[in-house]
Amino acid sequence: MAEEVLAAPTPSPLQVVMENFNRLTPKQKMAGAVALAMAAALIIGVWMWSQQPQYSVLFSNIEEKDGGSIITLLQQGNVPYKVENGGTTIMVPANRANELRLTLAAQGLPKGGMVGFELMESQKLGLSQFHEQINYQRALEGELARTILSIAAVAGARVHLAIPKQTAFLRNEQKPTASVVVNLHPGRKLEHAQVAGIVHLIASSVPELAANQVSVIDQNGNLLARQRKQDGPALDDTQLEYVRNVEESYAQRIQTILEPMLGNANFRSQINADIDFDATEQTSETFKPNPPPNTAIRSQQTNENVTNQPPAQGVPGALSNQPPVPATSPITTPAVPGAAQSGAALQPLNTARSATTNFEVDKTVQHTKRSLGQVKRISVALVVNNRLEKDAKGQYKPVPLTDPEIKKINDLVREAVGYNEKRGDSINVTNTAFTEAVKEEIPPLPFWKNPEIIALVKELARWLVLLGVIAMVWFGVIKPLLRAVAPVKPDDEDELNGEEATPLSADNMEERLEQMEEEMSPELLELELAKMSYEKKLTRARAVAEKDPKMVAQLIKEWIGGSSGSEGR
Repeated sequence: MAEEVLAAPTPSPLQVVMENFNRLTPKQKMAGAVALAMAAALIIGVWMWSQQPQYSVLFSNIEEKDGGSIITLLQQGNVPYKVENGGTTIMVPANRANELRLTLAAQGLPKGGMVGFELMESQKLGLSQFHEQINYQRALEGELARTILSIAAVAGARVHLAIPKQTAFLRNEQKPTASVVVNLHPGRKLEHAQVAGIVHLIASSVPELAANQVSVIDQNGNLLARQRKQDGPALDDTQLEYVRNVEESYAQRIQTILEPMLGNANFRSQINADIDFDATEQTSETFKPNPPPNTAIRSQQTNENVTNQPPAQGVPGALSNQPPVPATSPITTPAVPGAAQSGAALQPLNTARSATTNFEVDKTVQHTKRSLGQVKRISVALVVNNRLEKDAKGQYKPVPLTDPEIKKINDLVREAVGYNEKRGDSINVTNTAFTEAVKEEIPPLPFWKNPEIIALVKELARWLVLLGVIAMVWFGVIKPLLRAVAPVKPDDEDELNGEEATPLSADNMEERLEQMEEEMSPELLELELAKMSYEKKLTRARAVAEKDPKMVAQLIKEWIGGSSGSEGR
């Protein structure tokens, strides 16, 4: 009967926690609440720090107007962003950078602080011709700058065009000029071919603009392409580079032929090429004799003159001044007195003949035009190191080259560079001992100065500081408060004291209670019993019931009777 009454259900953990919490003092409750709040704040802070997105550059080197428009759109879309480098760089989460670039590009951002031919679409009515010309020039400058920005090394560009006003007087006509300012990416530079491409791009886009009237500079003020007069000297960076390429080509030929024989480190060569950049044209005519076997007749002319008019006859006077007789047939017409005989007219009186023959002349006309970049003269200087020979002790020692060996090297170099004595080429081969370069030993970098070690230590220190803060909060604040909220169990105390924990049976519990009653005063015993958990109390009640069931039964009867009496009242 007593066992059935004492078999109470086991309370839930929540009930145990609530009972322990209700037994705490107000100070202990406040400390527990503060500890829980600090723990929650620490967990939330660590979670937010771990969930912080990695930012990447959305746009850099942007104008202030474009930056303001971009930030406004980002705020409208609730996109987190950062502004760095004085407002010229906008950073967004890395996983959304490409998407945002496409979205902003659809809205025409960034505009880059320049306008193109879209400026012509918003012209107002009544605009003067001067303003139309200015707008067209601005649009053309903007379009050219956008085209230059497509070059990989260019981060920004501005184009300035000086287009003179057209005039009807040729004497006062001026040619247009242009200037280009390019802003290069850090560590990048424009090649000569790229600079030439920019120059020809500008020259081809503006009417009557010559390529030599375009200047290009970078953000540091370095002149990349300058304006040149057409009548000035033709030597420029391109021609200097051509000379350098020619010299390197000859040096490569010498290295290719001597390296297998001498080794790469046993000779040094230097080539000086004299290049002719003069453009000359020559026309010559040569006349040679035309001998008879190969005689060529160009033209031939023959003239023959025959005179058969008889001399004047008859008596001068009135008869000779009469008009001529009408023509009649000589058969029927009688002879006129004083007329000439017909037989005398058939005999020639004077004959003249002439012949002219023109022969071809052996003539040679030669027109010669020399191109730029012809080699006028080559000078080659070659230094050869001594060769190594093994002596009787088996050690290698430097030995000078013999004259036949030097001559052999000289002949090879002559053939390699195309030696021309008429051109004035010179080759000098010298044999000497090379001095060994003194190797300067660079002291090893201490590990505490190694950038990689420093970066690793900083990263580790960051995590160690975080773990230290967590440990300090846990062991210094949270755990002491939790100990105050949940008292230490006797079993845990035995484990902490190094004693072996033994399960508490009814007899053990009774012995423990008797020992506590003997050792403690009634007040301390009451406090100790108040700290005992529900299960411990239940175990003690079972032990008392087993020891004295009659007393327990009597106690239960009194409880039942008391409760019945109270209900009856």
